[in-house]
Amino acid sequence: MVGDLGAKPAGSPPVYAALDLGTNNCRLLVAKPTSNSPTSNGFEVVDSFSRIIRLGEGVSETGRLSSAAMDRAISALEVCAHKMVVNGVTRARLIATEACRQAANSEDFIAKVKHSTGLTIEIIDQKTEADLAVAGCASLIDKNSDYVLIFDIGGGSSELIWLDVKQIRSEQQEALSTNPWGNNQAIIAWDSFPVGVVTLAEKFGGKAVTQQSYDRMVGYVKGLLEGFAEQIEGKLRLSQGRTHYLGTSGTVTTLAGVHLKLDYYDRQKIDGIWMNIDEVGSISQQLINLTHEERSDIPSIGPERADLVLGGCAILRAMLEIWPTEKLRVADRGLREGILHRLMAEDGELEQNQ
Repeated sequence: MVGDLGAKPAGSPPVYAALDLGTNNCRLLVAKPTSNSPTSNGFEVVDSFSRIIRLGEGVSETGRLSSAAMDRAISALEVCAHKMVVNGVTRARLIATEACRQAANSEDFIAKVKHSTGLTIEIIDQKTEADLAVAGCASLIDKNSDYVLIFDIGGGSSELIWLDVKQIRSEQQEALSTNPWGNNQAIIAWDSFPVGVVTLAEKFGGKAVTQQSYDRMVGYVKGLLEGFAEQIEGKLRLSQGRTHYLGTSGTVTTLAGVHLKLDYYDRQKIDGIWMNIDEVGSISQQLINLTHEERSDIPSIGPERADLVLGGCAILRAMLEIWPTEKLRVADRGLREGILHRLMAEDGELEQNQ
């Protein structure tokens, strides 16, 4: 929901909130517009929250959100509602994605959330999700490249957006954050696919992953991507060193954490780093060779992601087999940052503070 939540004290900056209720995670950002932002998005984060809730657990099989999953989500949303009140949020947008799009009882769940927490959740469509993902990480696009594939591997769906960077050089890049779809020449193609780390783990198993089951996951995802690949065949002129991937999801940030051998997650070390594709492949192979317990012991993965990480690796591997590239940039930013950027732009706060 987009709305004004409270009166702003005279002379104080507005406070914005963005909530992403995904298939796997519930995430909140609370921010104020600022001219000196480390995020390069024109705002300063003043509070945040993230919890793995697995809202979409079982939805691909039953078509419904389970009572246990809804209870986990509402427990997390109660924390988010408290944080929004404590921080004096004046405007917010709260979105839900694939799990709620798929579930037959999602409207009942949204009503239950409203009753329990006072929050009004908006179920967005795939195009809006892709739109916000682009807006959230547009500042990390290498403007010296020719093409970029922005992707968001979620719990229940994955969004892919191919951009022609030649059409969005530096003077146009800010407009991409405000309205990614305004430049029709820049958007080569986009699509949303009903596959994510949770759905793959439920279909193929996420704990006891072998090379054979991993290869089956890759093959399954490639089959889903075939139509999209045929659609854009001939539109891309991929050349060595002139194309890069830009990933915004738990999969790529997890891989980056493993690559950096971090003892704990550090956003400042991960957001914006580059990885070459050989490194990505090496880490994925390393994880395939580990047991579920060994993956759980890696600080960047932990027990909550140990059965999901290889599904994300398989989705990324399938993409790379269709569209080879040499480098990947990691974004610890996406839907929430896109929401904040959009709200502040609508209010004229970015123009005032950048």
